[in-house]
Amino acid sequence: MKLIVQIPCYNEEQTLPETVADIPRQIEGIDQVEVLIIDDGSRDRTVEVADKIGVDHIVRNKRNIGLARSFRKGIDACLVRGADIIVNTDGDNQYCGADIPKLIAPILSGRADMVIGDRETNKIEHFSPVKKLLQQLGSGVVRKLAGIWVPDTVSGFRAFSREAAVRLNVVSSFSYTIETVIQAGKRQLFVDSIPVRTNPKTRDSRLFKSIPHFIQNSLGTMVRMYAMYQPLRVFFFLGSVLTLIGALPILRFLFFYFTSGGAGHIQSLLLGSVFIILGFITFLVGLVADLISFNRQLLEMTLERVRRLELDHFGTDATLGNDAVDRKD
Repeated sequence: MKLIVQIPCYNEEQTLPETVADIPRQIEGIDQVEVLIIDDGSRDRTVEVADKIGVDHIVRNKRNIGLARSFRKGIDACLVRGADIIVNTDGDNQYCGADIPKLIAPILSGRADMVIGDRETNKIEHFSPVKKLLQQLGSGVVRKLAGIWVPDTVSGFRAFSREAAVRLNVVSSFSYTIETVIQAGKRQLFVDSIPVRTNPKTRDSRLFKSIPHFIQNSLGTMVRMYAMYQPLRVFFFLGSVLTLIGALPILRFLFFYFTSGGAGHIQSLLLGSVFIILGFITFLVGLVADLISFNRQLLEMTLERVRRLELDHFGTDATLGNDAVDRKD
């Protein structure tokens, strides 16, 4: 049983040594523990430091491509290297690496496909009241969309079984956290949550520039992912709203038509008709999107089978031709 801990990094030369040192190399039920970093085009000495402290594998991006794409690249590299369980943690040493055995326990016992570390944000002192409130509201929305119970949906400290890693496909360019939770819920993966400890803050987040920027990107990811898996429901709701809005001025026109002898108020009829037509078009778009969604599911099944074939029959040769991957022996 092999565990690979992947660490997406961008200019983490200061905190990476402590992060790697905190990862246990002996875990009950695990035969081999390896560490893989994904260097996302760092401009400092991150790669040199990783090599010096004995990181097992280094995946290098020639330029900065973002957290979500780096995460996806790391998952692929871990699968190629035979990982049975993959743990993702941050390079800023936010999460306590000593909690990894607790994090992977539900996967080892076969109870879960994916486990998310719950930071218990209400207890984190450096989180402001506004950030705590937004985290609770955001996690609540994601839980509703995904249909699964996860207290801390944006936690980056999480573990994946090999099966879950093969089935999940990250398409967002912003962050993988929300997307993988919604995907797991819609693809019937069992997700568990385990309370984990956090270390003192070392730096500000580099994922977003401000809270409004984070909210904007998170909401966009939520809507996009939910619409991808439930397009008919989304467009039916939008179409119903437009139809209802259109019905109101038409009812107004009819009221005055029958009570005032049909004089005037033609503007209400025209406005209502426009909204009714828009609502009907939205319903049609929803039907088309639903058909496209079924086609997407077939493509996902095909992609999953292709990935399994590559991993089963080609092993490490499947991607080692890519010069962005530097294997450490």
